[in-house]
Amino acid sequence: MYSYSLISGSEFDFFLCILQDDCSPVQMKTISKYILTSVLGWKIKGEFPDVKKSIIIFAPHTSYYDALYGKIGLNEFGIKHTFLSKKELFFFPLNFVMKLYGSIPIRSVKGNNVIYQVVKMFEEAQSLHIILSPEGTRAKVTQWNKGFYYMAWKAKVPIVVGYIDYQKKEIGIKGVIDNPADIDTVMHQINTMYKDVTGKYPEKFSLDLKS
Repeated sequence: MYSYSLISGSEFDFFLCILQDDCSPVQMKTISKYILTSVLGWKIKGEFPDVKKSIIIFAPHTSYYDALYGKIGLNEFGIKHTFLSKKELFFFPLNFVMKLYGSIPIRSVKGNNVIYQVVKMFEEAQSLHIILSPEGTRAKVTQWNKGFYYMAWKAKVPIVVGYIDYQKKEIGIKGVIDNPADIDTVMHQINTMYKDVTGKYPEKFSLDLKS
């Protein structure tokens, strides 16, 4: 008798871990890098800092695709991460997708309750990276939500500046702000990092103009 195998044992293990949401960090990095670079043709830029906790901001956010590419890119960095997402997205059946994606519902990053909730999460975790969009919406805004700053400042964690550039087909890390002591200085640094980054819909993206 002859036996035929359409996929190898290692490939089967990869598919199985994805379906069971039980991939090791090494498996996730391998899968994510293959999808992002070989299948989709993107480049991964920068290095994630050697820190156990951080607030990660991700911009520009002009399309639903940003979340997909961002998730794949962050898996490549091999970090334990949680997304903060609008509570309006957690309706049946999308709520199951959001939970699998690693998101938790919030009202707004502007609220003090959310800020203290995130600070408590940092205090109780040994390793945690919270990801959010400082724009707060896919529409064009000239004043970003500063909740991410106050989360980092109160929790005493660095701000990691992540980006997605559709023109260059790059996704990665622009830089790290280790000491977010002054909000005006921090916003100036962030604006500098994002000034030449192009979103999927460039007309929907603006730097923060009202710090």
